[in-house]
Amino acid sequence: MESQVRTIPMTKLSENEKRILKDSREADKIKNRKRTTKVHQLKDEQYVPELEILVLRRYPPRIISSRKWTGRVAAACGRDETGVVGLVLWNEQIDKVATGDIVRIENGWCKRRLGERVVSTGRNGRLSIIND
Repeated sequence: MESQVRTIPMTKLSENEKRILKDSREADKIKNRKRTTKVHQLKDEQYVPELEILVLRRYPPRIISSRKWTGRVAAACGRDETGVVGLVLWNEQIDKVATGDIVRIENGWCKRRLGERVVSTGRNGRLSIIND
C-alpha cells in the first residue's frame, strides 16, 4: 500500500511556521547531511538507526499515565527533503526541542499512530539538537 502525501493548509500555520516552510536554506542544510534513514524509507514497527529532521511544529505537552510509564509527552512534526513525519517527545526532550530546530534521532523507533507514521526515541534511543 502506497502512502499518500497530505497537504497542510497554509492558512492554519503561524507566520513563523510559514517562514520555516519557505526557507530553502533550511532545506539545503538537511539535504547536505549524510544519514542512514530518510523519512520516505521509514516503515511501521521498525527500528530507526539515525534520522535527521527539521521540526515544523511542536504541540503543547500533556501528562499521560499507564502501567508502564507516567510523565509528560508532546507531539511534534518534522520533515526532511523526502517527506513529513510525526515526532513523539518525552519529558526533558519537550523543553529541548523548538520549532525550527534540526534534531537527530538515534536508535529510535517508527510506529503508526492514528493512521500516520511517527518516530520516537523509545526507551533506548537518543535525541539531540544539531542546529548549525
